Amino acid sequence: MSHEEMARQLTPEEQQWVDDFMNDTTLFLGPDPEIMRNHSISERSDLEERILAQEHDPLLADRIRRRLSGSLDEAFEMCESMGAAPGAKWADLSVAVYTAAGDVCYMSNRGVIAFSAVLHHPIRYIMKYWKDEPTVGINPGDGFFHNDARFGMVHNTDQSMLVPVMREGEIIAWVGATIHEGENGACEPGGMPSGSETPFDDGLRGSPMKIVERGHLRRDLLTFLQHSTRDPKLMLADIKVKMGAVRRVMDIVDRTIEEFGVEPFVAAIRMTVEDVEQEVRRRIAEMPDGTVRINQFVDSTLKENILIKFACTITVKGERLIVDLRGTGPEILNRAINSPYSSTKAFMAQAILSYWWPDLPRSTGALSPIEIISDEGSWADCSYDAPTGQNLQASFRGFTCLQAAYAKLQFSVEEKYANVIAPWFNQINDFLWGGETQHGEQVGNLCADLNGMGGGAKAFQDGEDAVAPLFCAMADTGEQEVMEEEVPFLQLVSKRVVQDNQAFGKYRGGMGYEMIVAARNTPSWGFMTVTSGAKFSSVPGLFGGYGCPTYPLAMVKGINIFDIVKKDPSQFDLSMKRVMNEQPFEGGKYTTYHMGLQFDHSQEGELYMIAQGAGGGYGDVLERDPELVMQDIKFGRISDWVAKNIYQVEWNRDTLVVDKDGTEELRKKEREARLKRGTPYNEFVKQFVTEEPAEDLLYFGSWGDDTEDVTATVWDAQGPKRVKGKLGEIPLIFVPNRHVLKIEKLENRIKELEEKYGEVTHTKA
Repeated sequence: MSHEEMARQLTPEEQQWVDDFMNDTTLFLGPDPEIMRNHSISERSDLEERILAQEHDPLLADRIRRRLSGSLDEAFEMCESMGAAPGAKWADLSVAVYTAAGDVCYMSNRGVIAFSAVLHHPIRYIMKYWKDEPTVGINPGDGFFHNDARFGMVHNTDQSMLVPVMREGEIIAWVGATIHEGENGACEPGGMPSGSETPFDDGLRGSPMKIVERGHLRRDLLTFLQHSTRDPKLMLADIKVKMGAVRRVMDIVDRTIEEFGVEPFVAAIRMTVEDVEQEVRRRIAEMPDGTVRINQFVDSTLKENILIKFACTITVKGERLIVDLRGTGPEILNRAINSPYSSTKAFMAQAILSYWWPDLPRSTGALSPIEIISDEGSWADCSYDAPTGQNLQASFRGFTCLQAAYAKLQFSVEEKYANVIAPWFNQINDFLWGGETQHGEQVGNLCADLNGMGGGAKAFQDGEDAVAPLFCAMADTGEQEVMEEEVPFLQLVSKRVVQDNQAFGKYRGGMGYEMIVAARNTPSWGFMTVTSGAKFSSVPGLFGGYGCPTYPLAMVKGINIFDIVKKDPSQFDLSMKRVMNEQPFEGGKYTTYHMGLQFDHSQEGELYMIAQGAGGGYGDVLERDPELVMQDIKFGRISDWVAKNIYQVEWNRDTLVVDKDGTEELRKKEREARLKRGTPYNEFVKQFVTEEPAEDLLYFGSWGDDTEDVTATVWDAQGPKRVKGKLGEIPLIFVPNRHVLKIEKLENRIKELEEKYGEVTHTKA
């Protein structure tokens, strides 16, 4: 007899015995795949079904929504003004109202929109596992904490407070606040460890847990959380901040229900979710049927250089929009770059609600109608046992793929809801830091410089320089002077736009700025960087526009810049270009590095230098208005070389007056040269397309049109070797320890030299 047949013959009492037995003998509860792989809005509850069967006043629903929207923005400002975390101060947070089943109804207008597509997971988990669990339960005034991305969070640095709205013992809604707290006890300070090699290196992994019981903060769990991170003061302060923000929204919810009743309130929030989903289906139907393919790549594991593919094919057919991620490279089980499926999807929702349809309410309904196909075990859909400390590497690629694809699809849509725009810069070029402050406190967190990402060029104007992160509407870049009161390092160069740091095009991408930092007045301090894109451009251009440049890290170790400039103030003329090309500081060790620097202990005055990235360019560089080129020359945005060789402009160097005839001649010759360089498509394919990647390239992902099989590199005793097959069939990927490889290489070199010159013995004099 099968299990299904046996189950059909059980009485309700017998089934309850079986359920109780299974609950009592469960070893532990992990993420529920049924919950975690589902991004559709939930089915109506019995209460919602009964209420929505009646007629409702749309004007009353609008009044309720407006009240909620205002309260959420007010609560957002409370978190921003009172939060202790840098992320709170600079708007990396969100406050939202949810349905009883966890679907986001409304979210604060500012903040991280990606939370709208991920925080239904923990609420559904709480409702399924804790609601009727005798040792937990859900009561008025309870509050649930969680931060583990595997249970539904963008990444583990984010921490949420989720509180039920209850009437007569029934949960009718939820209110929640989420803040990027930063420090979370990971293997490196700051909460986003590029060095994690197991999930246990990722820091605090809080599954949904009740930390507030009937309005009272549980000190036992708070103590546990404080001991799990390097900054216990931060943990306490921002739990209280989130509680206060949620309480403010709850006050408005209570007053709204008191004035209008439970039924109009429940109807208003449920109708919002359903209306958004219905509107998205209508907008999909407006798009032209067809397929767009966008491939993104990451050029490092944040420890060594590789090339790993994020494959994305978007197909529109009628009311269906399908996002196919098959062909994406396999997870790497001892590197930090893997992303849970839900986190990748969250940034797809970020793209949809920021750059597709920014007029829609931030709701779970926005992503709900979109079908997503993915192979489990890829680095964008990783397993429970994969480290995810830097899962943004995959999540941001999902964002860019959807943003770039829509820019192409929307051209044929009669009604446009947003500008056609080239890809926004998609990397967190920033310094994380940690150690002992000048006040004797142990801390770890990050700068807000990551919020200055360059904007993509529009179809009619240049992108904005260093304007905002792709993940957060209207975020702040912070004031370094304020930071210097709290942490012991200086930004010797802060937010200075770097010449030629732009993606060229008819309209150029928004430019990025330079940052140079050095520690001072601390017994122990260090910096790290947690991004890719030092060798392979992070974002492409659009319709002929250039992609952004590549961005390495540069360091000068073994110097004290403060002593140097004290003796010779002229040496304060700092820029990455001058310092690395001229190497002016005697005795310094000058190094360039990819942007995955693990936590590096810094001596006072040593220089760390990076640049923020540029948004993608739009259109052919030869169509750029020469006067715009002169404007960029005037303000030092581009060099003469770029103006002459990229934009093909001729001008008077003294007056900056464009030589129209000379420019037309230059551009005419360049177009003729393009025709000569060009080859017919079939010939190009024969020359360019290969059967497999270059032999010495550590490549991961599909190759060519075949997305069923992936190519990968695996290591055995003989070294790296290439394998190909279906994702579930290839061996698990573990990258060897780079220090072990380096030692082995040096030992082999010593052996080689000893064989050549004879073994050298050292004797004491």
